[in-house]
Amino acid sequence: MNIHSLLVSRFKQALTQMQVPDAAAPVTRSARPEFGDYQFNGAMGLAKTLKQKPRDIAQMILDNVELNDVAAKLEIAGPGFINIHLHDGWLANQCELILHDPRMGVAAQPQQNVVVDYSSPNLAKEMHVGHLRTTIIGDAVVKVLEFLGHKVIRQNHMGDWGTQFGMLLAHLSDKLEEEVAETALSDLEDFYREAKVRFDEEDGFAERAREYVVKLQSGDDKCITLWKQFIDISITHSEEVYEKLNVSLSRSDIMGESAYNDDLAFVVADLKEKGIAVEDQGAQVVFIPELADKEGKPAVYIIQKSGGGYLYATTDLAAMRYRSGKLDADRTLILTDARQALHFKQTEIVGRKAGYMQPEQSYEHCPFGMMLGSDGKPFKTRTGGTVKLVELLDEAVERAGKLIAERSSELSAEELNDVARKVGIGAVKYADLSKNRTTDYIFNWDTMLSFEGNTAPYLQYAYTRVKSIFRKAGIAPTVLNGEIKLEQTQEHALAVLLMQFEEVVGVVAKEATPHVLCTYLYDLASAFMSFYEACPILKDTVEDQTRGSRLALAALVANTLQQGLTLLGIETLEKM
Repeated sequence: MNIHSLLVSRFKQALTQMQVPDAAAPVTRSARPEFGDYQFNGAMGLAKTLKQKPRDIAQMILDNVELNDVAAKLEIAGPGFINIHLHDGWLANQCELILHDPRMGVAAQPQQNVVVDYSSPNLAKEMHVGHLRTTIIGDAVVKVLEFLGHKVIRQNHMGDWGTQFGMLLAHLSDKLEEEVAETALSDLEDFYREAKVRFDEEDGFAERAREYVVKLQSGDDKCITLWKQFIDISITHSEEVYEKLNVSLSRSDIMGESAYNDDLAFVVADLKEKGIAVEDQGAQVVFIPELADKEGKPAVYIIQKSGGGYLYATTDLAAMRYRSGKLDADRTLILTDARQALHFKQTEIVGRKAGYMQPEQSYEHCPFGMMLGSDGKPFKTRTGGTVKLVELLDEAVERAGKLIAERSSELSAEELNDVARKVGIGAVKYADLSKNRTTDYIFNWDTMLSFEGNTAPYLQYAYTRVKSIFRKAGIAPTVLNGEIKLEQTQEHALAVLLMQFEEVVGVVAKEATPHVLCTYLYDLASAFMSFYEACPILKDTVEDQTRGSRLALAALVANTLQQGLTLLGIETLEKM
């Protein structure tokens, strides 16, 4: 059940009866309980059209809208707001309907093909903290889209090609004379550093590296075999990170830069033939007047260097062609940091001019901000180096283990390790996912591992607390079938939140904003704590019918928290 959609539909019907069928029907959640559960704010916008006062228009809307089955009270407030107080009986009935529904009443949306391009590490190096946001935000969005019934095609656009591989393959060929590839590449950062030092300082090595680039690009068998060996081992490093992070990417989702090599020459020739690209100082470029600067000079988008080399722009256009054409994507979502926003805007303009996408197909760059250290600068090691993602995750588990050990002596060593892993990894992921995607945020161990506030440990603890109620009651949530009655304000508030789950996941799917789901789950957990304090469940003085109703609400909270955290890629625990 999507309350927001239901209310919008009912107000649209009322506006149609008032002969203004094209008018907007803006419905929002009320900011404060005294203003009801929802507000309709469309009367002011109709004042000019209907040539009447907003409050009079609001009264006309009330006279036409059919909400007797849903709302206990409708009232006009201020200059013409309509406050909507939902009916306890209706809310209770909706909660009963979803009590044993694993989907929490969330309907599947009309299926679309959605391509999501995320994670995309550079395989020349190990994954570092800069890959965290794209990987976990992308995976949460993917899980929400699949939950809503869409066909999602993950595209891990790994950096597996380019001139840097000449240097790396030259170094690897020398190393293989003394050791196997797995040993040589056990630490990609060290390997890259060694190769770079040789490239900068060793006589003749830079020339050899350039020769390897030529061999690689011309398809030399020996060189391609060496390259495949390097890529295979590097992917294994990434897979270890994905497993630790509990993300759903696999080898079959990889569509690296090299996958588009055969299409690059066509893209350049096609853009030239269509008059979109022209030669400028030996390079092939597209001038984009839509993105002209203050002086009126068009933006320059280079698709081939003067020496014949291709660029990210060429590869991204080829990727657009493949995704919109062969994969038939209704939507393409690309998750990279905000610094690439202009590049993807340019790519979309050029690609649409070339006909690489149909007008109805969307191309959505979903930018995100940076993860910063306590000094407000990009997160680094104490010596100023790049923080390996795998080391960050291992530290999170270690820190969580110490905190859990201090709090609980009842867990076995095996249980403690499991809890530490789920809490540590969950804390890192949630600290990131709970921030608005487009903003920077400061990484802080103490905040993210806290059992208070909007954190994963707080939500994981809230879930275990709800589950413990059923253990104490000796009742399995699956056998509950009693009538739900909402008699206290805390019960009403909890029921309203429970019924908003579908609205929330719909927003996440539409806008690629997992923080909206995080905020919702925190509000739900907080509302449950208020409900639990005000509305006793297990006390002897509570009547059986009331206890059954409250247990049903508690079961719904547990189900919603678990489903919500699962969509975020965060594991729950039965006890902590």
